[in-house]
Amino acid sequence: MTDYSHVGPLGEVTTVHGEAFLVSGPDGDVSGGDQGFYVRDTRFLDRLEFLLDGVPPSPLAGRAIDAARAVFHGYAAPGEDHTIDATLLVTRRRVVDGSLHEELLLENRSSRPATVHVSLCCGSDFAYIFDVKHGRRNPRPAPIASDGQLAIHREAGVEQVVLRGTAGAVAEGDRLGWDLEIPGRREVRCCVDVEIVDVYGAARPQRRCEAFSTQAASPPTEDIPKLRCSDDRLTRLVHCSLEDLASLKLRDPLRPEDRFYAAGSPWYLTLFGRDALWAGLMSLPFDLGLVAGTLRALARRQGRRLDPDTEEAPGKILHEIRRGSLVHRGDLPPNYYGTVDATPLFVVLLHEAWSWGMPAAEVEELLPNAEAALAWMRDHGDPDGDGFLEYRKQGTRGLDNQGWKDSHDGIQFADGRLPEPPIALVEVQSYAYDAATRGAELLERFGRPGADEWRRYAAELRRRFHETFWLTDDEGPYLAVAVDGTGQTVDGVASNMGHVLLSGLLDDDQAAAVARRLVTPEAHSGWGLRTMATSAVGYNPLSYHGGSVWPHDTAIAAYGCALHGRTEEAETLLRGLVSVAPYFRSRLPELFAGTSREPADFPVPFPTACRPQAWAAAASLLLVRACLRPEARVPDGYVTFSPLWPPPFRRLELHDVPLAGGWLDITVDRDDGVTHQLRASDLEIRTLSRAGGGRR
Repeated sequence: MTDYSHVGPLGEVTTVHGEAFLVSGPDGDVSGGDQGFYVRDTRFLDRLEFLLDGVPPSPLAGRAIDAARAVFHGYAAPGEDHTIDATLLVTRRRVVDGSLHEELLLENRSSRPATVHVSLCCGSDFAYIFDVKHGRRNPRPAPIASDGQLAIHREAGVEQVVLRGTAGAVAEGDRLGWDLEIPGRREVRCCVDVEIVDVYGAARPQRRCEAFSTQAASPPTEDIPKLRCSDDRLTRLVHCSLEDLASLKLRDPLRPEDRFYAAGSPWYLTLFGRDALWAGLMSLPFDLGLVAGTLRALARRQGRRLDPDTEEAPGKILHEIRRGSLVHRGDLPPNYYGTVDATPLFVVLLHEAWSWGMPAAEVEELLPNAEAALAWMRDHGDPDGDGFLEYRKQGTRGLDNQGWKDSHDGIQFADGRLPEPPIALVEVQSYAYDAATRGAELLERFGRPGADEWRRYAAELRRRFHETFWLTDDEGPYLAVAVDGTGQTVDGVASNMGHVLLSGLLDDDQAAAVARRLVTPEAHSGWGLRTMATSAVGYNPLSYHGGSVWPHDTAIAAYGCALHGRTEEAETLLRGLVSVAPYFRSRLPELFAGTSREPADFPVPFPTACRPQAWAAAASLLLVRACLRPEARVPDGYVTFSPLWPPPFRRLELHDVPLAGGWLDITVDRDDGVTHQLRASDLEIRTLSRAGGGRR
């Protein structure tokens, strides 16, 4: 199998850490398109090109070696007296660590000295990230040269970028340069550190022209769980996913001790309510502290008033926050609330975190926020009063669709028509049902009123749901994707129904019908679950939400099938993602094309997919949970594992899972069954080694 996955679909290499990321070509240069060095939604460098004696070195290979570091190899073309082998080898090393460190290592393999002029050319347009995405051009101020550094300032703005070179660097025009004499059989190193300043302050590189470290620049992963699987593809996938998630951790500016996962690089390196909640759900119990930080970060920004422009409402969880010059000038709101599903998912995640052992005091502190979220579902989440949780765009700048498929054509009838708002999505009803039932338990367990009201809400929603959303075609029964504002059932066959499997809204027979539909050739590409089935008129394998495959979506469906004991369907979905991972070097992208696996047997990348992306990375962790099927009840003193049987893999080991103050090791083996060990905790671990149905 050819491994083309070290670069993106357009030959791009991405490195990311925190609020900073860099997109370059496979030679390491930043030279056009969406390439650049970005911090807090602003592009601070749109040109960064390496030259030897005025020309680029000949490239050999380049790739990211982890989320935050990349290495690029090249050589200087042989001169007239070097007719066969290149003798001047070039290695370019990059670290994104909140800012940027570039290191150039020149190795002379000849016995004679070499003289060479090395230069880095730079430029900036200070473009906001969506100016870049939509191809809008910005003025490019000229660099200002001084002693060993170049500075570029935005006209009439505080933003600036400064490039500082190591000793001997000379700044002139738009470049930093060194005149180097390299003795025979020796090497010379020169470095550039990039510092940026914006309205939020300065970001400086941590390395300050030190030698390139062999240790990862990403946050360490030594203290997180480790997986070993008889299928090494899953082992590598989980390892890469944990590195990617570590690189996407951001601190809450309002409370830096709280962290959350940024949605993804390059376009969404910020807090997205839905994305952060789903990534947290999928990563439990791997990082319970981060889940608690995510909940607190969202609670601080929970809606308090009615604002049609930002779609804020009391109790509502936001869609996204943005930073950067446009926000500072008031051209963009810092908080936008146009999402219908983040609010119930907040309650679901709080309950799940409590179930996995989030300290009771921390849970109790967030219960008023959960009550406000539930109240939003009742008081503001049903614009037309039909009893379903739904959305209608309010402001002029908002999203037409406000579920996870939020592109303008993300929800379609089978004949390609778009539904009329307000729109009630099938998966959002399941989130609302789940939030109501889980919220009721939290209120009851913590001695707060309202549990009976939310159980009645859930029961009534369940009744209306089953009266409304079921359809039948030649393939049998399935769940419609939505009900629109005219009362029509939106009959497109879509992946949304897979999310309903997690909620407890379906009995096992109903879940079986959904599971069977998810793995039909129209719905499943062989690599993953299509967002829209091929039978729909609007199907397009390269549509963002109309036929592409999203790893998180497939993993959610696989987990839902596993919860209901649908082993065959769960394994089909799970194995598709595991088999596609090597083509992307084990870093699953945000999405890829929905083209069929047969006959070509290789996946087609999506041209503008985020990579790394938080819920795509967390998808592999949810696949592990699908194999183990845990039911956490830490407050009651036990956790039950009932692994899929027969297991999808001959042997699966998970070690050092933090659990109730201790660490759990668990192994599932086709021959030896299920074994476990829990260290430093009195929690009871219960295991069932044969499959069985039922949600909770």
